[in-house]
Amino acid sequence: MPTNSFDNFFLSWLPDKSKIKRPYYLTLANALEEDIVSGKLAAGTRLPPQRELADYLDLNFTTVTQAYNLCREKNLIYGVTGRGTFVSPMTDKNSQIQRKGSSDIIELALVTGFDRLKAPIIEASENVLKKGYIEELYSYTEPAGHLHQRAAGAHWMSRMDVHTDSEHTAIFSGAQNVISTAMLSLFRIGDKLAVDEYTYSNLIGTARLSHIRLVPVRGDNCGMFAENLEELCRKEDIRGIFLMPNCANPTTFSIPEKRKDELAQVIARYNLILIEDDNTGVLPEQNRNYHSMFTRLPDQTIYICNSTMALCNGLRVTFAAFPEAFRERLLNAQFHLNIKTSSLDAEIMTELILSGKAGKIMEQKAELAYRRNQLFDEIFPEAVKPGSPSAFFRWLPLSQLNMDEMELERQLLQQGVSVYGSYRFAVQRNQGNFIRLAISSPENEDQLKKGLKIVRDFLATQ
Repeated sequence: MPTNSFDNFFLSWLPDKSKIKRPYYLTLANALEEDIVSGKLAAGTRLPPQRELADYLDLNFTTVTQAYNLCREKNLIYGVTGRGTFVSPMTDKNSQIQRKGSSDIIELALVTGFDRLKAPIIEASENVLKKGYIEELYSYTEPAGHLHQRAAGAHWMSRMDVHTDSEHTAIFSGAQNVISTAMLSLFRIGDKLAVDEYTYSNLIGTARLSHIRLVPVRGDNCGMFAENLEELCRKEDIRGIFLMPNCANPTTFSIPEKRKDELAQVIARYNLILIEDDNTGVLPEQNRNYHSMFTRLPDQTIYICNSTMALCNGLRVTFAAFPEAFRERLLNAQFHLNIKTSSLDAEIMTELILSGKAGKIMEQKAELAYRRNQLFDEIFPEAVKPGSPSAFFRWLPLSQLNMDEMELERQLLQQGVSVYGSYRFAVQRNQGNFIRLAISSPENEDQLKKGLKIVRDFLATQ
């Protein structure tokens, strides 16, 4: 029995004893890593002395030492002689896991968008290099993008039912930079942002760095419930909301038009700032009844057109539309953060859009994604069905998992497959077990099938 019951004794970290199982050092290390990357243990937190923690858990001192050493090797914690052990700064759940060699791994963790479709990108790049004003593209001008590039962006976004003009369009080097700029310019320290229970992992990290509190809202496979958002707004001072209406990352859920209407009413009533992240690779023009949240709430919404990233991950070009009320603060922050997109990349994207190649690439990728989703459903018929039949990733529920998700990631990596567990996307402590599988990332369908079967067969043994 432990020497100290700790009933009236404070420890800065109290792991769940019921989850510490053999091998004790490994499950203890996994528990510590989960609480660090989830934000439960903030950077700089002084961890319990190893002997006190061993006493509390009724474990051998060397077992705790082994667990601490594992986390120290991953730069999650660090020691200061004479002072103790502390949680490392800038630790987040997107830190890369050590891999045994990328050529040996089937990539189902990081989402890429069929990058082998490069011929139109190369052709567009060659056309740009032949233009008479190429020298201008190497000058540092127009942080938000050249006028004709922003006009092309506005034209592209109109296909997603986002109607704006070049004066209310800016070009960013990726959706994450739009999110970061919006948080730093439109929100204050301590503000609260309503989000889905599982959301974009980099948003969680950015909110932590910006000292903005994410507040999860209950929902279903059609997105968050409007009544729960309403209740939350009545009880707490919610400043804004983050939505991914077309294909939420990681759940793949899509918000139907009726639910959008219900959410829009609440957002308007409480004057929330809406960040609408459209990360789908499929243009909704196929659906005549599609309407963006931006169209519903044009004076409150920053729209992030992330479909350009699906065209080519190497072209760091994302268009953002915003209302006049946000214009000065947003563009001022973009300038001071100095995150200007390469003018050359923006020009290549402009060439792709105006030549019609962008639309054709998206159609090809949608067809490839559709076939891969069919393959996924054959291997995992029990999986969560995506809101879009051409989703680039899938959300797989895990039943009766006999290990935590971090250990699952490690063991699958040893099997030659990289996956991401749901703890990476959970706003609060993870309540369920899921994994996200990036079906667009493997080079071909045979490689995808091999990777999915490895995952299936491994889970069947658990």
